[in-house]
Amino acid sequence: MQTEQSTFETFILSTPFSRADIDPDFPSRLMTWGQATARDLLLPDDGTHFGYVATGEVCIQSALIPEFTARAGNYFSLAGKARISNAGGLSSGIVITRLGYFGFNQVGGPIEEEGRLRYIDGCTDSLLISPVKAGEACLNLLYFPASVDQTWHTHPSVRCGVVSAGSGECHTDSGVTAWSVGLGFIIGPNTPHKFRTGPGSSMSVIAYHPDSDFGPTDHDHPMINRTMVDGRSARFIAAIQTRDI
Repeated sequence: MQTEQSTFETFILSTPFSRADIDPDFPSRLMTWGQATARDLLLPDDGTHFGYVATGEVCIQSALIPEFTARAGNYFSLAGKARISNAGGLSSGIVITRLGYFGFNQVGGPIEEEGRLRYIDGCTDSLLISPVKAGEACLNLLYFPASVDQTWHTHPSVRCGVVSAGSGECHTDSGVTAWSVGLGFIIGPNTPHKFRTGPGSSMSVIAYHPDSDFGPTDHDHPMINRTMVDGRSARFIAAIQTRDI
């Protein structure tokens, strides 16, 4: 099942870690902060930053939104330049930047215990931060109940994030890795893998996707779909649809 592109890497969230160019087709950069990172984490203005606070709390500043405090279980996306202040090194978290993409500024959480969407092999998923438009980046909460033995599978783009609750194991062509809270990961494009959980342990994972095949388009979104003209949706009336400017 091995492919030339297969890559798999794990790291501990509490230790400073960074990787650039984690997907050749969808430029993304990953950084963490932790107890050993008392300095501020500066996020440049060349993309949108998807983040998750694993422990403690941090102060987040951005040129586009007021300063706010994010606590354990909060997730966010920030467009453009921002600063994460981990005063005293009492917090830990992860942030992945989708380079060249300008998304929404959003804050949510705390995360729920299970996903709201059915996935595969008894697993569920919640779309925490949705693509602004079809094809764009998103952030997910993936939930594995106890006694899961997933089907081997791949993804066409990178998957990276952190274990937010519980424990399990990840199987790849190179072996089996134990996963537990605070473990970060990078699963490269087209890397075969699957997850397993024991009979008494579930696992939750925050997962960044740099792209999607899902989301609204200019001609398919709730506002236009549910605008009715003589009983017909405006989605199907090209003459009244807003043209490109």
